[in-house]
Amino acid sequence: MKEIIEKLTEEINQLELSKTVDAENFRLKYLSKKGLISVLFDDFKNLDTDQKKVSGKPLNDLKNYAQNVWELLKAGSVQSSGDEKIDLTLPGVELPVGSRHPLSIVKNEIIEIFNRLGFTISEGPEIEDDWHVFSALNFPPDHPARDMQDTFFVSKNPDIVLRTHTSSVQVRVMENQKPPIRTISPGRVYRNEAISARAHCFFHQIEGLYIDHGVSFADLKQTLLYFAREMFGENTEIRLRPSYFPFTEPSAEMDISCNLCGGKGCAFCKHTGWVEILGCGMVDPNVLEYCGINSKEFTGFAFGMGIERITNLKFQVKDLRMFSENDVRFLDQFKSAL
Repeated sequence: MKEIIEKLTEEINQLELSKTVDAENFRLKYLSKKGLISVLFDDFKNLDTDQKKVSGKPLNDLKNYAQNVWELLKAGSVQSSGDEKIDLTLPGVELPVGSRHPLSIVKNEIIEIFNRLGFTISEGPEIEDDWHVFSALNFPPDHPARDMQDTFFVSKNPDIVLRTHTSSVQVRVMENQKPPIRTISPGRVYRNEAISARAHCFFHQIEGLYIDHGVSFADLKQTLLYFAREMFGENTEIRLRPSYFPFTEPSAEMDISCNLCGGKGCAFCKHTGWVEILGCGMVDPNVLEYCGINSKEFTGFAFGMGIERITNLKFQVKDLRMFSENDVRFLDQFKSAL
């Protein structure tokens, strides 16, 4: 068999040098199921142990050599027809460069900012149970707060839903990790809303959670101020307005000074000088207890923002539907943002 392998190797070498071989004919003769090399592999199975030791490596080398020659033939590096010549000195064909999706650009920037503060990334399932989406977050059964979010139910009894926020990931982290906890949870969420320029049935969030000894509202404010100035510029100011969320107490909405008018008032900020970007608050003690964390020993804060909202502020995209329509003309605008 070794002599046959050497003969085929020389034969393939001559074909490569002749520059007249057709790529498909080459494959059929040597590499197809009934090709010469495949037949050798079938014969190899019947050899005794000593012969296999002698012929095994050369046979594999022959196959690899034939594969490489075939790849070159397909790519046109070796002439395949004999009629046309390839000028290797011609410049290559320039391929268009793609770009990242604007939501990915902004998401990665947000993650990078919080990574610098020591926040790790946590992820969880998009199809969740009632406990992780609602009950563990202080949403009692039939509580009016559940009506704040129009939910897609996958099944009833037990309730299986498409998650309405990535807070469900935070619940899983608290259940499986002891404080200190410092994590952010980026991901897609779903709500049963009519699709329009300002709303969609799915969107993206990043939520943050910090739990440790002595965490205060002042820590929350300074963390969010740092984020706002890193994201929108060093002159950005923030303000916190009282609000309500079942899983935080006290709760607040955070506004930033309008990055278009510098807080002077314009159409974008409705002439108020401020633009809302996220909700936040101190983690409710009930939530800590539900997740097995002693609320008398630990405190924490949480915040959540829509990535689409931040992207709109950064790039002034007025129609949310543009983010999911995959229009190349729209996506090409963000090459310079990479």
